[in-house]
Parts: sequence; C-alpha cells; structure tokens
Amino acid sequence: MAENYDVIIIGSGPGGYVTAVRSAQLGFKTAIVEREHLGGICLNWGCIPTKALLRSAEIMQYSDHLKDYGLKLDGKVSVDTSAVVDRSRKVSLRLNGGVAFLMKKNKVDVIWGEAKLSKAGEIVVSKTAKKPMEPQPPVPKGVKGEGTYTAKHIILATGARPRALPGIEPDGKLIWTYFEAMVPKEMPKSLLVMGSGAIGIEFASFYRTMGAEVTVVELLPAVMPVEDAEVSKFAQKQFEKQGMKIILEAKVTKVEKGTNSVTAHVEMKDGKVEKITADRMISAVGVQGNIEGLGLEALGVKTERGCVVIDGYGKTNVPGIYAIGDVAGPPMLAHKAEHEGVVCIEKIADFPGVHATDKLKIPGCTYCNPQVASVGLTEAKAKAEGWDIRVGRFQFAANGKAIALGEDQGFIKTIFDKKTGQLLGAHMVGAEVTELIQGFVVAMNLETTEEELMHTIFPHPTLSEMMKESVLDAYGRALNA
Repeated sequence: MAENYDVIIIGSGPGGYVTAVRSAQLGFKTAIVEREHLGGICLNWGCIPTKALLRSAEIMQYSDHLKDYGLKLDGKVSVDTSAVVDRSRKVSLRLNGGVAFLMKKNKVDVIWGEAKLSKAGEIVVSKTAKKPMEPQPPVPKGVKGEGTYTAKHIILATGARPRALPGIEPDGKLIWTYFEAMVPKEMPKSLLVMGSGAIGIEFASFYRTMGAEVTVVELLPAVMPVEDAEVSKFAQKQFEKQGMKIILEAKVTKVEKGTNSVTAHVEMKDGKVEKITADRMISAVGVQGNIEGLGLEALGVKTERGCVVIDGYGKTNVPGIYAIGDVAGPPMLAHKAEHEGVVCIEKIADFPGVHATDKLKIPGCTYCNPQVASVGLTEAKAKAEGWDIRVGRFQFAANGKAIALGEDQGFIKTIFDKKTGQLLGAHMVGAEVTELIQGFVVAMNLETTEEELMHTIFPHPTLSEMMKESVLDAYGRALNA
C-alpha cells in the first residue's frame, strides 16, 4: 500500500524545505523528497558556501590595504587553499544539519531517493542514481526510502543545474562549473571565466582577489547584463582597476585542452579570433531547470525553455501539480524560490491575504567586489515601457560612513514615476549594498511614494543615508551633494 500525504514536495532546496515547514505549520501531513543533499544546491554548493569563500577574499583584500587604516603587519599574508575551502564546506555542513533539524521539528517526513510522477497524485521513489566520478551521497538516518507515495498536492522544487555549451562541456578538471570552482585543490595562477552573470562574476572576483590573473568573456555588450547600464559600467571599471580583463561581445567557440591548462578560441565582435590560455576555465553561461526524469511529459505538464510553466501561485496546467523556484523559471534566486513556495502552499490552504508573486519586486544581489544589488525596473526598461521618470543618484564618495570605512566607491540610483511618485526601481553598486537593497524592496511592497521616503528619518552615520539622498536628488533636493 502506498503511504499517503496531503502534500509532497520534490526537492529540499531553499524553496522546498521552506515550503515543507510552512505546509506543516498549516496542518498538512507533509513529506519532502531529496536525492542528494538536504538544503539543495544553494545551501551546499551555491549561495552559502560561495559567500564563505568571498568572505575569505574580502579579508585578504583588507590585509593588502592595512596601511590605509593605519595598521602594520610583519610578514606577508598568504592563502591556505585547503583551509579556505574547508571553512566553506563546514559552513554548508552546519546549515545542512539545520535543515534536518527543521524537518524533524516540524514533523516533516524525509524520503530519500529520486522521485518520478507515475500518475496524478502519485510518485514512485527509487534509489539515487550514482553520478559519474562522484561518490554516492550518504543516506541520512531516519529517512524513508524507495516506494510509492501519494498526495493530493505535489510540488516540484527540483532546482536547476549548470548549462553546458556543446563542445565546451565541463570535465571537472580543466573546465569547471561552480561545483569544482568552490573546492579547488590549489589556486590557479590564471583563470578564464565564460559568462559574467552573478555566478561568473562572483567567482571572477574571488579568484582575482586571491591572486589569479582573470579574464572574463561575455557574449553581451555589458558585464552583469541584467543590471542597470550605469551600474554595469561602473562595476566593470572597478573590476578592471583590480586587474581583471573583460572582453565583451565575444564568445568562446572552441577549447583545446593541455596537460594542465586550457586554451580558448575567443571570437571577437569583429570576427577575429584570439587564443587565450589559462590554468583553468569556469563555464558560467547560465543554468537550466531539472525537469528530466520527473514524468512530466506523460502527465501533460506544460514546460517552456526547459522550465515548468506556472501561474503566480505556482499552479501548473495539471490539477494537483505545482512548481516553485528555479525549475519554474527565472529569476533563478533562492529567495524567489522561498517566496513562491510560501505563496503556493498558502494558496492551497486558502490562507487569507495571499498575493501572487510579483517578479518586479524580487531583489537581485551579486556579491562581487564591489557588490551590486537592484530591484524593479532599470532606467532603460522604464523608458521602454513608456514611463515618464525622475532619476536620482548619490555617490558613496559623499557619505561620511563610506569614507570612514575606506569604501567610498559606488553609488545608489533611484527611479520614480514623475506623475505619481511611485518607486519603479532602485540600483546600487558599492560596499554592503546587498544589505541595503531590502529597504527599497519594503518601500515598493508598501507602495511608498517619494514624499514618504523623503520624510523618513535615516540614522547617521550610516550607508543607508545614501538611499534617502538618492530620493532627494531625483527631486532636486539632495542635501549633501
């Protein structure tokens, strides 16, 4: 007999496990299926461990500029690669255990293995298939295993994986994905990064700070092409000042592998080909949803461009089947997955006050140096949509706290509807902007106008004061510029 649940979630990443917790809170008998790591890619191989690596890089950078802060250090600071990686892995392991605790605390059953939809309301779980050249993931204690399980509601939260270009497939040795880039056995002296989205530019920033000669190849005319053009241009200049080489409107067409190096044939905008040799190459050309092997085709679940098609509440075109997070399409961000999961399960429970996910109010953060953060429309997008706008800007160089921190490079930009004062977008580049952006996200969710932001008291001295000054600048009222 198949074991029955109210809700089964396939995948235990940020979207999956948060949905499971909320499902249990709402009184549903809940199970979550995982085939590899509790916490998914984000916790084990993405968001969290990369921030641990970047923290090491940040401290390394500070150590190179101690004299700027009136400090001295006898001897040279060096990188212990194994220790840097070990710290990153320990951070992930700690949080992995935290997810297991949350499942137990909320009485969510964990089913270990690979799930496939066999028919409406039913899944079959089989043993996790062993990946080539990778050890079989350990099976945690106290989990359920292979078998048939049923539920009225099945939520897909299977995430995504690195996209591979034909002929330039990662091999784990010379051509890396983010998996290998997070656990180097030694620091490469030179690195070629293919793609300048969040993943590519964060690794480029990390390895450059750690001393590698880094070249970034981007197909589009700007680094971090989803960001506002001004932010992108400023960030590029900062990267180049740090010694990073950036090649725009170019593509890697061919790769030749040596014994311990890789040579990329890079086709430039004018059609000329330049050969670039590096110790290692990172393929960061995006990710694709994990939709294979789930049985979606047989049940008629609609997919598009490698992702499951959903409405604002996570519903697919097949009753009883839902999808959230990366597998449901961009933006492929952990916090988007969490929010979609909560919205999905609360809608299932008919919980009062549930609103469909508004993708325009999802912040994006890139933890490079300098950091980049944004929410809402870029200036170009706002104009393209026909908005009559006011734009404000405020420079880090005019902020007392930024100067005191020695972090005076960057700016904050705000975009308003001239007619109503609606905040349409906010874009930041500089120190700690990934922590600041949430202020504007809250403002947008509360439908705050420029007048209310102007009347808000910001603490002094803080970096956050620049947020208010940017708003004031949009209306010709900046006080410190």
